[in-house]
This record gives sequence, C-alpha cells and structure tokens, in this order.
Amino acid sequence: MKKFVLSRENSQPAQYSIPYEELLNEAQLRAVMADTGPVLLVAGAGTGKTRTLIYRVARLVESGVDPSEILLLTFTRRAAQEMLRRASQILDERCQRVEGGTFHHYCSKLLHRHAMHIGYPENFTIIDAADAQDTINLLRNRLVTSKSGKRFPKKSTLYSIISSAVNKQITVRNVVEEEYPQFIAHTGLIEQLDGQYREHKHANFVMDFDDLLVHTRNLLKQNNDVRIKISVMHRYVLVDEYQDTNALQADLTALFSSVHGNVMAVGDDAQSIYSFRGADHKNMMRFPDLFKETKIIKLEENYRSTKRILYLANRVLKQARDKFEKTLYTNNEEGDLPGLVKSANMNDQSRFITQMILNLREQSYELKDIAVLFRNGRDSFDLEVMLNRKNIPYVKYGGQKFTEAAHIKDVLAHLRVLINPKDLISWNRVLILIDGIGPKTAEDLFMWGQVGGNPFMPSEAPNTSEKYLTQLKELGKLFAKLKLLDGSVSEQLQAVVDYYAIFCKKRFDDHPKRMKDLETFIDISGTYRSLESMIEEIALDPIESTAYDTEATQNDESPLILSTIHSAKGLEWSTVFLIQCLDGILPSGYAIDDEEQLDEEVRLLYVAVTRAKDQLFLTYPALFQSRYGDYFTNPSRFIEDIPDSYLEPWLLVEEKVNHIEEGIDQKKLRS
Repeated sequence: MKKFVLSRENSQPAQYSIPYEELLNEAQLRAVMADTGPVLLVAGAGTGKTRTLIYRVARLVESGVDPSEILLLTFTRRAAQEMLRRASQILDERCQRVEGGTFHHYCSKLLHRHAMHIGYPENFTIIDAADAQDTINLLRNRLVTSKSGKRFPKKSTLYSIISSAVNKQITVRNVVEEEYPQFIAHTGLIEQLDGQYREHKHANFVMDFDDLLVHTRNLLKQNNDVRIKISVMHRYVLVDEYQDTNALQADLTALFSSVHGNVMAVGDDAQSIYSFRGADHKNMMRFPDLFKETKIIKLEENYRSTKRILYLANRVLKQARDKFEKTLYTNNEEGDLPGLVKSANMNDQSRFITQMILNLREQSYELKDIAVLFRNGRDSFDLEVMLNRKNIPYVKYGGQKFTEAAHIKDVLAHLRVLINPKDLISWNRVLILIDGIGPKTAEDLFMWGQVGGNPFMPSEAPNTSEKYLTQLKELGKLFAKLKLLDGSVSEQLQAVVDYYAIFCKKRFDDHPKRMKDLETFIDISGTYRSLESMIEEIALDPIESTAYDTEATQNDESPLILSTIHSAKGLEWSTVFLIQCLDGILPSGYAIDDEEQLDEEVRLLYVAVTRAKDQLFLTYPALFQSRYGDYFTNPSRFIEDIPDSYLEPWLLVEEKVNHIEEGIDQKKLRS
C-alpha cells in the first residue's frame, strides 16, 4: 500500500513576536521550544524554572494552540495565576484562558462536573485538615470506649495515618507498622475507623483533600469515555514542582495526558522536602520509565546566588544518594565565603544575628531582604526575644494560616451548613457556640434535622431546653436572613459576623483583634463570585496573613523575615542566616537511622543554602539549653567535614572596651 503524506498548510516555521533566542539560555530555549511528547525539565535552584514555564505557555499560545487546551498544574493557585499574568504581559490576554491551578482545585472542578459518576451530588463540600480531624475525633469517641489504659492515637495522628495511606497508596496497616509501631496493637480499630470515616464522608456529601485526588483518579480509570473526553481537552499538560507530587498525582498526570502524551514535568529532585505530606521525589526518577521516549533537559545556570554560595550548595548536594546529577554554575560575582558561626550558647547566637542585622541595616540593607531560617518553628524562640528587645520588627512564617484560626472557622461554619445541611462537623461548630449545648445535644439536633425536621429552624426540635431556646431562635433568624441575601457574599458574611460578635467577645480575650480579622475578611469576600466558590477556594487555597501578622509593624519599615525552611522554599533573600545547624535538628534525630529520610534532610539543607543571593551564615551554639537540661552539641554532620575553603569559620569575640563599637571584622564579631 502506498502512502501520501499531506503537509499542513501552516507547516512553515512559526514567526514569533517574542525573541525567545535572545531572552533564554540554551537549555531554557530547548524546553520552551520542545514540541510533542514527554519532557522532564530538571531545574536546579535559581535557574529560571518559572521563567521557562511562562515562556513555554506563551510560545505554545503563540504557535496557535488554543489556550483552553493547555493545562498548567502548580502547587498553589497563586503560582498559576502569577505565571499566567506574566505570560499575558509578554504575549497577550489569550494566556489568561489557560486552565491553571492546583491538582486539588482542578480535580474539584472535574468532580463537580461529573459528580453523578461517583455517587455524590454536585453541591458536595470540601473539608480542610482541621475539619477532617474533628470528624475523625467524633468517630473515634464513638468507637473507642475501652478503658484498658493503652494509649490510643489522637485525632491528628489518626488523620496523618489515614492520609499517609491514601497519598502513598499503601494500606493503613503498612503505615502503622512502618511509621507508628507504638500503635500496632490498635491496628484493627484504626482500620475500622478508616472505613467509618470514608462512609461518613460519603453519607454527608463531604470530601477531604485526599478524596479529591482519589475520586478523580477512580473517575478516569473506571469511566473510559470520561477519561478520553478530559484527556482530549489537554493537548499540552505542564506540571510544576513535580518532585513534590505523590503517587496519586503522578497517576493523574498520566491520565490527564493519556491521549496526546504531550506532558512536561518541571522540578528539582534536590528540593523534594515534603515526604511528610506523601510527596515522593522518586516520581521524577520514574518519569522516564512511565513516559517512554522522555526528553530530559537540565537547567543548571543559576541566576540567584554568588559563585561561592553555589560551591557550598553543590558540595552539600554531593552527600545525597538518589538524585539526578547536576552542577549549579553562575556568571555572578565570586562573593564572600559563606560563614560558619559557632557561638557559646543560644543567647550568643541570637546576639550575633541581631547585631549583624543592625550592622547590615546601617549598610543600607532593608530588613525585608534578610531572612533567618530554621528547621522547626520553636528553633527561633530565643532569637524572637532578642529581636523584640532590640525593637527589630519581624514576621514569622510557618505557623497558622488566617482561615485556620478558630474565629474564622466559626464564621465559615455557618456558611458551610447553608450550602450543605448534611455537614455534621460544621453544624457541631455552629451549635456548641450556644450556651448550654454540648456535643451530644448538637448531634441530636443535627439528627433531627436530617430525618424530617427543618435543619435551619433548630428551635422547633422537640424537647428543646428553655435555657437555649431563645438562642436557637436567633440562629434560625440568621439562616432566614442569609437565604434572603442569597447572591451577595459580602452581605451574607456581614450578617454572620454581626451574629457571631457576641460569641467572639465571650470566647476570646483578644476579641477586638479577632473582630478586626473578620472585618478584613468581609472586605476580601467581595472578590468571590458566589458563596460556594468562596467556601471552596478558601478550603483549597487558605488565606495566609492575618491582622496579627501586620499590626505589630504598622507605620514601620518592612519587617525582617523569620521562616521555617519548608515555608521558605521558592523564595530568596540577599542575606540568609540558617540557625541551629546541629546534629539532631538538621538532620532531625528521627531521620538519622533511615537512609531515605537522611537524604531528605540533605535536600532540606540544600534548599536553605540556595535561598541566599549575596551572603550566607550557618550558625550553631556549642551549648544547647532546653527544659530537660543543658548539653554540649555537635554541628550538623552535613557541614562538619566541609573544608574552610567552602565554609569559613567565624570567631565571636566579646568586646572588652566600655564604649559600644558597631564595627564588624569579617572574621570576628564584637558582641
């Protein structure tokens, strides 16, 4: 049989308006211009990964690809929105029509559209981790009645076990045996609780974050016509931060791209630091096996750090076992050697950092360009005392998010039950605010509303006590008002806040600050198109900041940054201090006997080191003070054998003169 190949009418080389060859280095250009088939972009720290993705989107659109056929999956919605905004700036507004967001957000969108296939109604609601733990706790209290004296896991531990099993695609029993051997005796009950939790969510039309991935994976695997329909829509699939995907997300990546096979995974295996969330850096290593004929492109030219900081970063990374081989390099200046600062104790460590910060500030560095990083939130407590004493404003990242605060969750609970009256946990939160109502009464009222009663008129329930009847009537009036205000998110939120004000005042000593948060929340709510979208988007992408973060620094300069290393990933500062570089902290004592966990601790140090642009200091105290006593320390095993030519020792010398001298020698600090 003879063949005749029909050439495309537009087969001539595309004429681009953007001068890609002038704006990108060779490796970036290869990634941006890659045509069809799977591509793995191994992007080292500071090598312009985001820039490459942005130009990749612009180039595809400029080549004539319909923007709606491009799926861009990132780990925060803000990241996707920012990328598409920048792509629009360099090309045009067509880029805003690209389908972009997180795995969870996109899966939620698909599940609402295809709810009938999974046995859920379209108006199912999403519960966050805190609500999931409360649900598990409710079921735990029903199940665990034994007074044998054996310790049963807390709700947070149970949630971690169940979630870990889902994300790693292993059994609950395996998780308990491998990660929580102290609870092996309770394995049977934990498995039973896991089953009850799944049944409860289905019966009450709610899903947790893990369900969004599981149900979407099952939807596509069990309904071939749906999979083909969805995959045909995805002519090009781009996945950012692929090193942080879990087993489910790797499956979904393959399913989303199963028709065209045009998938680009972008990430850095050396920055995979979220195994506690189920992330598996080996997904990157397996990518070429999962997607045959994968093109591997490495970005190694760093645009962030000085040469000497990169020498140290490369030296640190050599200690990792399982990795793609790469070496970061730069055309930036040589820069100062990173400093290794050993202090006598934690107080001297804090003195060094505060005095160094003040000295840098006198050299015209802004506080917002300086960051202090640490392994755990508690590692900065001593430093925070010193910063407050020196009146140095700071903001700390790695703590509670705005929408995780109790007063915000209380208000949201009233709106959640309006959308889904079967949401037991939100009803429980709403009802126990009322004086005299405890968990048992709240559950009785909920059950009455589910079996024929009007859930929005709880005062009509039989045998209602006089002591809380009046308050229940007020709650009923609130729901009637909310229904009348349907369509105005801000007005509905304002009505709940007005109702909630009396409870806020009773419950919290700092209620004025919390009410200020709620006022801010009302202002923000005007940006949401509907109550349903606000509830869902807040669950999927929690708001970060609160009035507490900003109030202390009002009318002051932008604050110094304190952050856990995990929260600092993807960010950069001119000067970085990494504190408490001790064995037992970095690496964690829990990781020392596990080769895979120890590898992740190396990657954690690598992430911290590569946040610095110009100056880097690693500090540790010789004497560690804790509530269990004082003990002499060892520096982190990851830095102990690094030569002085990579990491220069600093000596802290006490000032012997009476007058204060602020000058700092390059190797000595007078403190």
